[in-house]
Amino acid sequence: MFNAEKATNEIVSWIKEWFEKNGKDCNAVVGISGGKDSSVVAALCVKALGKDRVIGVLMPKGAQADIDMAELLVKSLDIKSITVNIEDMYNATIKQLNKHFDKISDMTVVNLSPRLRMTMLYAVSQSVNGRVANTCNLSEDWVGYSTRYGDSVGDFSPLSYFTVTEVKEIGRFLGLPDVLVDKVPIDGLCGKTDEENLGFTYAMLDKYIRTGICEDSEKKARIDSLHEKNLFKLEKMDCFKPNFEI
Repeated sequence: MFNAEKATNEIVSWIKEWFEKNGKDCNAVVGISGGKDSSVVAALCVKALGKDRVIGVLMPKGAQADIDMAELLVKSLDIKSITVNIEDMYNATIKQLNKHFDKISDMTVVNLSPRLRMTMLYAVSQSVNGRVANTCNLSEDWVGYSTRYGDSVGDFSPLSYFTVTEVKEIGRFLGLPDVLVDKVPIDGLCGKTDEENLGFTYAMLDKYIRTGICEDSEKKARIDSLHEKNLFKLEKMDCFKPNFEI
């Protein structure tokens, strides 16, 4: 029963209101990966602010096999863009860490790229009077499929309450090229698809999120476990509260 037109119009209105309050005349800065989420967020920002106030940032690490998808989005939306290759800073960081550790953990290596990319997004944003768009969706957030202080952050988030299925419908309503909307999501970190890493499909996850129904008990248990373990990523940092009462 999802109404993509209604959702799109409401998101666009929200983006307009958010910028009026939190960055009047500022630009929306969007990290462009070539996947559906960054494509839809960029398109929503164009619809809300106009193409002249949306800046796409392409951040390959060396040679990116699907960089043409990111370039296609930029061309389709006719937005300004810059390309910052993070390979040198990635290699420099790994080199420094290797001086102090016999072995860097696999997850350190996997999560380094998205954290460097977010650093670059904020560097660009502060240089162009910008506000950084978060491009996560509800499905990914539900099971913690994001990097804390990497792609999980930003200044405003248009899609955090929409599942992958719903994001695709919004993308189609916006008229984005099918190749971007239906592109198989690959994390770009370890070479596997999202669904291979997660162990279940987004269709199954989205149905469970919206209806509470999951016929596969093992998959349901995995989803519940990931959700519980990763809730901290969505919450404000815990802070100690001293008692100043005398």
